[in-house]
Amino acid sequence: MANLLTPETLPSAHPPPEPREEVSAPPVVRSWLMDRLDSLLSESLRRAEPSELIRHRIMVGAACFFSLINVVFVLRSISQGNHPYVALLASIGFLGTLVLARRGRAPIAPAMVLLATLFLGLVLTTFVSRRPTGGDHAVNMLLPVLAVYLVGPRLGLSITLALFVALGLLHPYYRSQVGIDPSTLTLGGLWFSHVFAGISSLGVWALSSLHSTARDAAQATIERTVRELRDSQSKLNSVFESTDDIVVSIDSQARLLTANSAARFIYEHRGGIVLEPGTPLFQHEPPESRKAWDARLVQVLQGQRLRFEQIYEDQQGLLVLDTSVHPIVDEGGQVVGMTIFGRDVTARRQAEARLGEMHRTLVDVSRQAGMAEVATGVLHNVGNTLNSVNISTSLVIDQIRRSRVTSLARVATLLREHLADIPAFFARDPQGQKLPPFLIALSEQLQEEREAMLREMHSLGESVEHINSIVSMQQKHARAAGAVEHVAVPRLIDEALRLHAVSFERLLIHVERDYAEVPPIFVDRHKLLQILINLVSNARHALVASPKKDKRLGIHVRRAPGTGHLHIEVTDNGVGIAPENLGRMFSQGFTTKKMGHGFGLHISALAAAEMKGRLSCSSPGLEQGATFLLELPMQTEVPPDQDAEPS
Repeated sequence: MANLLTPETLPSAHPPPEPREEVSAPPVVRSWLMDRLDSLLSESLRRAEPSELIRHRIMVGAACFFSLINVVFVLRSISQGNHPYVALLASIGFLGTLVLARRGRAPIAPAMVLLATLFLGLVLTTFVSRRPTGGDHAVNMLLPVLAVYLVGPRLGLSITLALFVALGLLHPYYRSQVGIDPSTLTLGGLWFSHVFAGISSLGVWALSSLHSTARDAAQATIERTVRELRDSQSKLNSVFESTDDIVVSIDSQARLLTANSAARFIYEHRGGIVLEPGTPLFQHEPPESRKAWDARLVQVLQGQRLRFEQIYEDQQGLLVLDTSVHPIVDEGGQVVGMTIFGRDVTARRQAEARLGEMHRTLVDVSRQAGMAEVATGVLHNVGNTLNSVNISTSLVIDQIRRSRVTSLARVATLLREHLADIPAFFARDPQGQKLPPFLIALSEQLQEEREAMLREMHSLGESVEHINSIVSMQQKHARAAGAVEHVAVPRLIDEALRLHAVSFERLLIHVERDYAEVPPIFVDRHKLLQILINLVSNARHALVASPKKDKRLGIHVRRAPGTGHLHIEVTDNGVGIAPENLGRMFSQGFTTKKMGHGFGLHISALAAAEMKGRLSCSSPGLEQGATFLLELPMQTEVPPDQDAEPS
């Protein structure tokens, strides 16, 4: 599934630690002993917590141990001719302890029977013994220790106090009444040794209680910590399993440690691989995919974090994973493994691809829309100019129709009729006498007609030249977009203004030009002209919608100090922009016009960004005009990857 390294090719961050030798009982012997002790416990006692199970095992183990000691004591008593009544009674108590431990559900009953048996056995043995010093025997110290361990400090104190009274007080008093051999022990020495032994047993109880309290506190802390760890682990597992992302942890030898359900599903669904802890994660990968991971995992084992994207394509379709690899560091700061996260971003990448395609389509449409807008302006201006041409032509035709040239033709006919006697015709004929003044007046009239027709023809020529310049600009604009050209910005602005020249004159819009001395720049002429046309058109609409009579549109060109950018400002004193709309002016589909489509400014902002520029707007408020600022880089030299064309 994932292109990963095999254990053979994956370097290890640190060699595995050498195993330590522990000094303990052989595992077979320890296991056999634990099994024997557990066989003496009931099912409910065997299911206890580990710390309680140890307590139960010690209880039955002590019963067995004292039973063996008691057997030795019985045999010794018989060999010495003494009656083993006390030993037999103790044997019954130890046997009862084992029976209760095997059949009971709670440990308190067998524990109390065991402690009572020990107490009675020690007390009775001490009283019936011929030796007066039995009350201070070292074996008496076992009872407080076992009592505290098995039944707790409180019950253990009661048993210890009873032992102190019986052996430390009553036994010396009893011996003082029945008498003792003064040669072996004085009465004062007897009292001292027994009372001191009783106090020592209380000290043993106190130390055992402290140890038990500390142990219980430590056990409670451990149990609380374990509960917290389990709770934390449960929450972590919940997050670990609920995420749709792939999460896999491996050790330094690329052996799988953990994998969440998303990872298991992906591996099984797409690769037919069942993830098992301890198995090499990358053993099914082809050799070429392992090489791609080699350098990455070496970096991760050195403590670095990596993030990259992987693309897989198989019969199941396309899968794009946003993959990140993080090192796992132990307490000593050494990298002992790594965690691999993989997020399925296939849908996002496909959406981005569709978005990119839509953007390209939008740009193409915008160019077509820009060309259509230019063409509309061209047709509008050409139409207006053709009206002037039509008027001029009509005037010329009318002047020609009303011209006195026909009178000159009649004069020529008259002269042709009197061609033989021209002198007499001019001297004696009344028509001939009127002819010279008529020719003089006709000459003056024809001169006036000539001048009038020349004026109309000059106007007609200007109109045709205007049409020619507009068509020429349209041809420049219609060239393939995307070519970087050496553009004189003021000249291009004038071309954009020329498209609206007739409209500005008709609407009485005064255009103010403020062009600083700026060098030509290398820029996409098509995109820049499209932006300028949109900005000028928007300013014209804002001025038309404004009730103000003094309608002014200003265009300012200057070099921004210290930034290396060219600033083109288009200002108007039209309807302005509401403050709440300033942030949405360049959003697709947003418009404040009744018949607008919210397309022009959005496309202009995209075009500015494509030229590494920026388009912004500002306005003091409604009816206070607006300013659009176009910022472009001052690229005065042709980029190395572009072929510039002169403009």
